[in-house]
Amino acid sequence: MKKIITDTPPIRDTDIMRDVRTILSDVYKSALVDHKKERRDIFCVSTYAEYVWLKRSSGLKGIFSNVYRSAVERLGYSLSKEDEIQITSLVTDVALRTDTMIQSFNISKMGYNISYIQQLTGYIKRRVTEHQEGPVEYEFKNEFFMDLVYSICTRANKMITDQHRLFREANDPVIYVEKKREEYYSVFQKFCYGATPAAIFGEIICQKLKEPIEQSVYKKTARDLAGEMRTNCESLNGNRSNLEKHIMKTLAEEEDFDKYMDYIHYPRDHFKSFIRDEVSRYITQKFSVSIWYKMKKNIKFLQQKIMEVAHESTEHVKESRLDVGLWLKSFTQQLSDELIFSEKDLSGVKHDDVDVKLLEDVMRKVLPYVMTDISKKFNIQAFDDKLNVKNKPDKLLIDHFCQCCWFQCPFCRAICTNTIENHHEDHSVPLHRVRGINGTCYRFTQNLCADICTNLVASDQNIYTPSGRIPLREIKIEVPKYAIWHINPGHSVLPYWKWFVCRFQKDLEKYYSRTFECEGEIPYEWRTYTKQDAI
Repeated sequence: MKKIITDTPPIRDTDIMRDVRTILSDVYKSALVDHKKERRDIFCVSTYAEYVWLKRSSGLKGIFSNVYRSAVERLGYSLSKEDEIQITSLVTDVALRTDTMIQSFNISKMGYNISYIQQLTGYIKRRVTEHQEGPVEYEFKNEFFMDLVYSICTRANKMITDQHRLFREANDPVIYVEKKREEYYSVFQKFCYGATPAAIFGEIICQKLKEPIEQSVYKKTARDLAGEMRTNCESLNGNRSNLEKHIMKTLAEEEDFDKYMDYIHYPRDHFKSFIRDEVSRYITQKFSVSIWYKMKKNIKFLQQKIMEVAHESTEHVKESRLDVGLWLKSFTQQLSDELIFSEKDLSGVKHDDVDVKLLEDVMRKVLPYVMTDISKKFNIQAFDDKLNVKNKPDKLLIDHFCQCCWFQCPFCRAICTNTIENHHEDHSVPLHRVRGINGTCYRFTQNLCADICTNLVASDQNIYTPSGRIPLREIKIEVPKYAIWHINPGHSVLPYWKWFVCRFQKDLEKYYSRTFECEGEIPYEWRTYTKQDAI
């Protein structure tokens, strides 16, 4: 053991945020990075105006350009609603792509390396640069990039740390030997007591099967649990539209304005968070009455399967002089559909003189003890710790519900209901929202809009776009940016959003620094709706 500790460098715990600070210091030559400053969660800000200033190449020239730029830097740059939407889309897309990148690193198998954070920051920097070099009149301050990196890495911190812990447990020689102590001692005892080669080899096989059995039981139980929740959990037993109704119901019951803003501006993240909470609550409530029994059922199935395969392998080699090598090959191949186990797991273990006739009997005696040992450790914490991220029930359910379209109406942020992520049809949603909840104001005012997209399309009103003033009823035909959205004229909107605007009027006005006044005055009728009407 001392030799192992001395000669092998230990796999250390990770400190993701320390590495983030180090890399940002390298990017900005340390002088520009104040590590004592508390960074903001960019996913929760109400406006990005503080993150931008006027682009130097915005068309202004000479002394006027310098004077105007100085004034903008002193007073702040005012972003249009379209600018805010573009930056929100950038932040959302970068968060999605970096999440995919992190999963592709396969940290539970390869281990964590600071180069992963370097890749993430490099990608984020490239996307931010590409965006501000496009047809926009602003450019980002350094704080935008730093807060975006911090926010993304803070969200990913636990996932990366948990995956690295799994890698360390599987690959750190000291931890590995400690975990194998009982296994090795059991084999050593049999050797000292003069056990037959078949008894020793059978013991080794059963002990080597322990970890694959454990992994298979947890993985299969997670799949079973995800299926059970899609049947028994009211919020998860339908399509995404049904899930969204339950999200809206929960938001109304909790009356948490910050969660509403997260749902409105970052719906995909909010859906994921809601699913995780549902799974966590379900596991806590059902572990002892449902999940534990699923695990026992799955481990019993594996025990029967292993012994069936052992018997079939013995029968298979009867015609081949009971060759133990052929027995082992047959045994591992037949188990490959159920367990991650191969002949390589037994490389270096001598088995030339093993009596195959006795091997099956040895395994029949030893395997139940191994299964009992695994079963003793079944608990809620182990259920979470033993599963890789991609095999966890919440990840399985997120993949099921979130592989769909997430485009939002450019006017009210309602989510397209198409279940195909890259569909060719127009984006659409049955019911739109009050436009003011997105921070949209009437032109040349600070008055939040108290109208609805479907009403406007049916009216004679115009919308002001970079292409000029366009009648709303012609928007699908005339304006390329909005051509992908199909908005049916009508006068229907859920009482839910009318209640929401009235209930959180002051919060919305403070969040957007604008008011529901004059043109945006809230109709008296809306104030008659109760929370129960909304739900």
